[in-house]
Amino acid sequence: MSVRRLPEGADEPDRVAVEEPLEIRIEGRPVAVTMRTPGHDEELALGFCLSEGLRPARARLPGDLAANTVEVDAPGFDPEGLQRSFYTSSSCGVCGKGALEAIAVAADRVESGLRVPFAVVSGLPELLRAAQPSFDRTGGIHATGLFTPQGGLLCAREDVGRHNAMDKVIGWAFREGRLPLADLVLCVSGRLSFELVQKAAVAGCPVLVAVGAPSSLAVELAADRGITLCGFVRDGRANVYTEPWRIVP
Repeated sequence: MSVRRLPEGADEPDRVAVEEPLEIRIEGRPVAVTMRTPGHDEELALGFCLSEGLRPARARLPGDLAANTVEVDAPGFDPEGLQRSFYTSSSCGVCGKGALEAIAVAADRVESGLRVPFAVVSGLPELLRAAQPSFDRTGGIHATGLFTPQGGLLCAREDVGRHNAMDKVIGWAFREGRLPLADLVLCVSGRLSFELVQKAAVAGCPVLVAVGAPSSLAVELAADRGITLCGFVRDGRANVYTEPWRIVP
């Protein structure tokens, strides 16, 4: 598309991040619509369903080849027990949930004894940034990366929605048989919301790192679930809000 650059006044071509709806179905029944960047849709659907306690087994493109749709197989899915539909935006995640209890998906406390050197933690945002080709092109997209305690990148995903990027990574880990993530680290490119901590808890990840700030509810949930929450990780510094014993000199 064309953009006018000011103050020069020149019209030049520009790239923007793609945002389109994705309908997630279980047994042909629509259960969610999320605004996302196309790509890795099966992983996104699996990660979303895991985070919402829907117990998926696999995800696939629908037999009717409907555009922007993914079908999830979830044995034991009870459509009558699904008391609400989900609508998610790329900016805030799941919207329209009326109470905190409605989004506090059950997840066991993370009891992992993992310890990670601070030198590794401080370098994760830069390693994640190097794995963001879509950000290089558009400047308007989030990312989540899954790392070893030594800083090795296992999986990185980008999306206009920070929650979608994490769902894609969790969906990848589910497909690879790596859940729970008890010996691994998640790093996100933006701020830390309650929902991102919830997803990390469901995935059993003990350490969650971010370039930006956490919200109060994110810190509260991380403390409750035993997750080490690191924010403002930049320029060789970090704020460790919960379970700081996991970050070692």
